[in-house]
Amino acid sequence: MTNPGNDCANGKAQRVLIVSLNYAPEMIAIGVYSSGMAEYMSRNGVETHVIAARPYYPAWRTYEGWRRPWWALRRGPEGTRVVHCPIYVPRAPTGGRRILHHLSFALSAFPVLLWKALIQRPDLILLVAPSLISAPGVLAAARLSGAATWLHVQDFEVEAAFATGLLDQKSLVGRLAERFEHAVLGSFDRVSSISGPMLSRLRRKDVAEWRITEFRNWADISKVKPITGVSPLKAELGIDTPHVALYSGNLANKQGLEILPDMARRLRHRTDLTIAVCGDGPMRGILKQQAQDLPMMRFFPLQPVDRLSDLLGMADLHLLPQIAGAADLVLPSKLTNMLASGRPVLATADPDTALGQEVTGCGRLVPPGDAAALAREVEALLDDAPERTRLGAAAGARAVERWDMRSILARFREQIHAVIRDPRPAEGQRDLSRF
Repeated sequence: MTNPGNDCANGKAQRVLIVSLNYAPEMIAIGVYSSGMAEYMSRNGVETHVIAARPYYPAWRTYEGWRRPWWALRRGPEGTRVVHCPIYVPRAPTGGRRILHHLSFALSAFPVLLWKALIQRPDLILLVAPSLISAPGVLAAARLSGAATWLHVQDFEVEAAFATGLLDQKSLVGRLAERFEHAVLGSFDRVSSISGPMLSRLRRKDVAEWRITEFRNWADISKVKPITGVSPLKAELGIDTPHVALYSGNLANKQGLEILPDMARRLRHRTDLTIAVCGDGPMRGILKQQAQDLPMMRFFPLQPVDRLSDLLGMADLHLLPQIAGAADLVLPSKLTNMLASGRPVLATADPDTALGQEVTGCGRLVPPGDAAALAREVEALLDDAPERTRLGAAAGARAVERWDMRSILARFREQIHAVIRDPRPAEGQRDLSRF
């Protein structure tokens, strides 16, 4: 039951609490979208509170200036009220350590959840997954406050852990994780995800149709625009080759990035090409070691947000590796801005996956793990400027059509109001018996 005193019909602003492991000042991936969602809600008349971890991503190191072992309160640029919780951050995020990492956030966030539930009484509590481990605390807080609940699935983290070998599906921990996920998915008033195939996966996990809704990631079209001519960042980074193939984002072990050095070896005869890797994460050191004999493959730090157009516009084409079995479990958040930059995307994914469906028509697909095929497609596009232009124009058009920030967040706000007004329509009831 929602709080009638906070309903817009009574002339009062609605109050939303967002629980997200990742949040600003993190500059890439889930943190960007959680921050954008919260700031949009604040800017449009919704009193918005956030519980997040201290920033650590993508390097898996707590940021400088954030290492004191207690909670930090701050206000976002639109007045969003944010509490950053202390967490355990493993330098090598293996399966067991990742579980401890997520558990530490759930434990440190729980007292803040209780305080906000009892004192501030939100109308809606929205949990971003990862991290599902925080779900019991969110559901308990919602019951105390009478809030509606919303689970937004950015990654199917349990299946992704199986696909990447972080967890053994047949182990006791793996079986418990699947049961826990099943219980969580059936306990929220709304469950959203970011693509059609990921929504289909929710249905296969027995989530009732009335609970499911789409909430896509987005591109800020006003900030990421196609560049005509040569990006000024290219000279600033000391890149003097005519062509650039770019990977920009998190360097993690779930993305199949090992294919990049292998691909580069097959292209070492292309003295007109630089393969630029821009980002940080656990795989950075490994990739640099694998590319020691490849001067064409160069590594750069993440660039500031205000240089995003210059960075993405530096590319002739974007590289988007993904491992087999994961392309329907996650839809890489970096894809939206790649498309908005007006450059073709080369992805390692099957055509019928979420990633494959989004790239088809504005890039090229090769089988996951096939470095030879990826190298062939890179070379083919480098040698076919009209095709690069055609695919790049299609990518930019798709970003506007499917991924525009303003239209996606406006629809989301309408859905937020709807679930607060009526969290359990006549065709379904929240099933807390799964817990």
